[in-house]
Amino acid sequence: MSGPIGISVRYDVKELTKKLSALAYKQIGYATALSLTAMGTEVADDEIDNISSTFKQPRPFTQRSVGVQGARKDTLKAIVYVKPIAARYMEPYETGGSHVLSGRALLNPKNIKLDKYGQLPRKVLERLKARPDVFIGPVKTKAGMVNGVWQRIPAKKKVAAHLKLLIRFGDALTVTKRLNYRSRAQALVNRRFNVVFSEAIGRALATAR
Repeated sequence: MSGPIGISVRYDVKELTKKLSALAYKQIGYATALSLTAMGTEVADDEIDNISSTFKQPRPFTQRSVGVQGARKDTLKAIVYVKPIAARYMEPYETGGSHVLSGRALLNPKNIKLDKYGQLPRKVLERLKARPDVFIGPVKTKAGMVNGVWQRIPAKKKVAAHLKLLIRFGDALTVTKRLNYRSRAQALVNRRFNVVFSEAIGRALATAR
């Protein structure tokens, strides 16, 4: 899917409005919009918690990628979405498949310091390319050809000059975790909407003129 991952939060309020007073009935559109927006916010909050529990130390950018488009009386639809950049690399965790690579190969860190999220620092390849003791390319090893980022280690006392593999290039791996984003959202809506709608009716009546 290109673009945001979205889910529309909809609900049939017919059964909930059968015994409403005339004043409450006039406020039904406003109350429905309030309840859908509130429900959408709950779904978004749950998805942020889901991201935190599914991924090990997710970046703040990923957690902040979940947003809500509130409902209006003329649309009666709230949309919870994931912003496009994050949606692109998070989609396999919903639908299955392989990791989405930022470049042509999977970067598998070997002998390099990671950031506090356990990931390669941003622009690390650009910085490594600029170093005179580093080169990028395939090297024949005992295990076969290994393509990656290598550091030339000079000879020191009894240690001969050698190469140190900093980052290994590989193919995209199959995603093993699932967010179950849509099914979680639907279950939350089914469980919570009646309560949220009742609260919204109360707010709508309190502000009625």
